[in-house]
Order: sequence, then C-alpha cells, then structure tokens
Amino acid sequence: MKSGLTQFDVLLWRVGPLICKENTRFRRAISPGERLAICYRKFLATGDSYRSIAFSYRIGHSTVAGIVAEVSKAIWDSMVEDYMPVPSTEDWRDIAAEFYHRWNFPNCLGSIDGKHVYKGTFSIVLLAVVDARYCFRIIDVGSYGKSSDGGTLANCPFGNALRSGTLGLPEDTLLPGAEHLGPQPHVFVADEAFPLHRNLMRPFPGTATLPRHRMFNYRLSQARLTVENAFGILAAQWRMYWRVIGVSPDHVEACVKATCVLHNFLRRTTGSVRNPPTLAVEGEASALQNISRAGSNNASREAMRVRETLVDYFCAEGAVPWQPQV
Repeated sequence: MKSGLTQFDVLLWRVGPLICKENTRFRRAISPGERLAICYRKFLATGDSYRSIAFSYRIGHSTVAGIVAEVSKAIWDSMVEDYMPVPSTEDWRDIAAEFYHRWNFPNCLGSIDGKHVYKGTFSIVLLAVVDARYCFRIIDVGSYGKSSDGGTLANCPFGNALRSGTLGLPEDTLLPGAEHLGPQPHVFVADEAFPLHRNLMRPFPGTATLPRHRMFNYRLSQARLTVENAFGILAAQWRMYWRVIGVSPDHVEACVKATCVLHNFLRRTTGSVRNPPTLAVEGEASALQNISRAGSNNASREAMRVRETLVDYFCAEGAVPWQPQV
C-alpha cells in the first residue's frame, strides 16, 4: 500500500470509478466516497440496518439498499483478480510450502469448510478453501442451506474441478525426509462432513480406536483449524454476520463475497497479523453457523492408501514433538 494512504483510500481508488454517478439538473449525486462508506463502514463493518443508515445519512431507505448491493458487487469485481485470483499450479506449490512451514502438514493445498449464512428463515452456504495464513483462496456462495458440506462440495464448481482433475494441482511430490514412501498427491484437509478423496483428506470416522489413527486426526485438525480461524476473523471483523442479514436474497451473495475479498485485502495490507478473534460476542445470534455433519465415507482404495501413507509418515519421519505419542 502506498505511503500516506489509508486502506479506505486505496479501496476508494479501486472501487470509485465503478460507483461514480453524475449530477443531474434535479439533484446532486451521492459521492463515491459516501457511497463506499455507507456500504463498507456502516453496513458490512457494523451491521446497521438499512433504516438506521438511511436516518444517519438523511437519504431514502431504498437508496441505501441500492447502494449496498451496487457497491458490494463493485468491491468484488474490482478486487477479486488481485486479492482472490484462481490459484495457478505455482500458487498451489507456494500454499503447500507455507502449510508445511507453519502447520507441519506436507503437500497440503488448503483447508476446506462450509458455514451457513442466515437470511431470515432460510440460509445459504459459504464454502471456502483457506490457506495457511487465513486468507480465502476459493469461495462458493449460494448453495441452499439444507445441503451438507459434502453435498455443497459435490455441486459447486470447485468440487467438480477437484473430481475431474482440472484444478491445475501440482504433480505428486515426495514427503520431506521420506523418499521411501514414494511421490504422494497434494491434498486439501477437511472435517468428517466431507468425503475421502485422493486429493481430499478427512479424519478417521468416529472415535478412532488405533492410537496412530487418533494421532493422524490430531495432526489433520491442526492444519484444518486455519479455515475455522478464518471464519472467526471474518465474523468478528464484519458485524454484518453478528445477526440475521437484513438484505434481500438476491443481494446476500454479493455482500458475502465482498466481505471475503475485503478480508484478504485487509490481511495483506495490514502490517501485523493479529490473533484470530472469537466468532461472535457471547450470547449474540450469529448469521455464520456450522453446517450439519452428514458426510459420506465411500472412499476409493487409492484415497485410503494415501491417508494410511500419511499416517505412516506422521508416526515416523514426519513426527513432531507436540503430537500425541503413539
């Protein structure tokens, strides 16, 4: 970020041309800075209602609704290519290196989870892939809340690309210090609501009986916490998620996508990385909630072999001092 410019200034420089309106003979147009403040500072950041914002700015209720929808879309359109681009093969390699360095999980491309975003009596699902630094790398918004995590993954473009092998994932790579195990695929880590796949690791189901399996579950959960922490940061920073979102269903997706790309923008332009805060204030209803754990474990033999290979690795060459003793 340029010296002397605040994050709001940088954001206005990016979004301003997309939300600028011309004055007419009958009225003065609301300036881009004021329009951005209404959406960014008043609605997304504080969660104020349309009526409260309209009273504060002395504008119409419907005007606020239009500004929030338009500016949210403009934020996503103007920033997604720089702050949440589709990862290339080299990007995936960098993410894997960071996961090994920070979380001691080799060949890991990201942590996956889904959350309900509530709008009145129904919800939509935010499915996210998060890297080792709590940044969103891929998101999918809009699936119906009745779907489980696994069902959402199966029906979204990311899940289809994962199954078809069109994500541009790196080639199989040797695990550090364990050449005898041979090249292993790169994987995403997830909880028990997701299916086991060659490129998607889930924990052993239920209460794992073997100590080595419990140890694997522990190591996987350490890496998987990045997505939980990212959701916690998202909900704490954008108070829109602290209550049922008062936006029309057509505009919820734009608001959620805007907060996700702004989350990445703020983390990459802030000097110090803060510890992940809690999801919401105690006793406060949150619009960001867990999805039911209804996963399938119809895994292929290859997927089970990859998981057992990781178990062997974590029990031997990949063991770390803080893991449970086997």
